[in-house]
Amino acid sequence: MFHHIHPYEPFFPEGATKLIVGTLPPPRFTTGELNERDVDFCYGSSNGLLWPVLDRIFDLNLKFETTHEAAEQRRNFLTSRGIGVCDIVGSCVREKVDASDLGMKNPKLRDIVSYLKQYPKIEMLIFTGGNSKNGPEYFFRKHLKDYNLRLEEISNEVPRIHQFQLDNRFIKTVSLTAPSGTANRAIGSLQLYKDLKSKDPKFNTIDFRMMQYREFF
Repeated sequence: MFHHIHPYEPFFPEGATKLIVGTLPPPRFTTGELNERDVDFCYGSSNGLLWPVLDRIFDLNLKFETTHEAAEQRRNFLTSRGIGVCDIVGSCVREKVDASDLGMKNPKLRDIVSYLKQYPKIEMLIFTGGNSKNGPEYFFRKHLKDYNLRLEEISNEVPRIHQFQLDNRFIKTVSLTAPSGTANRAIGSLQLYKDLKSKDPKFNTIDFRMMQYREFF
């Protein structure tokens, strides 16, 4: 069994108003066996699409390489926009050494609610995936039960939006289409994507994510 431990501590810039919540980076980030196109920071996998999409939306001119500069570019962007990162899975075990959410066994969840109490300006959680089993929203729903809290639906249209009340404030959540290649099939099945594709044959899944992510970042 492979003990898959999250390699990064939560990242909370001062005055954060939004928080990105995913699960775990690929196992090579735990073992330190990064490839030359990986970035040693949250969502730095060369297979991931979060930073390529944000790079296009905000014209960041990001470097995609295993250097201190590349990691600092991402920290600076998040800090400038008041966006933190706190993936919900602290560790799990795997029979197969891969990055699939479904392959996670015995997940140990981070106490995100306690962080939200420490950072009272956070008003939105951005899930990098939906409520499918072992996705970030799925785990967060389980986590809320420990506090006798639950998500209330605001919109069931993709990306789905919910909210929950913590003490005297309401916090919204949005479940983005996952920034992974495996989500491309799901995008292709959406009627909105089909309609946009029919109007512009060059429209692709990256364009779709840009359209969706722009609103929440």
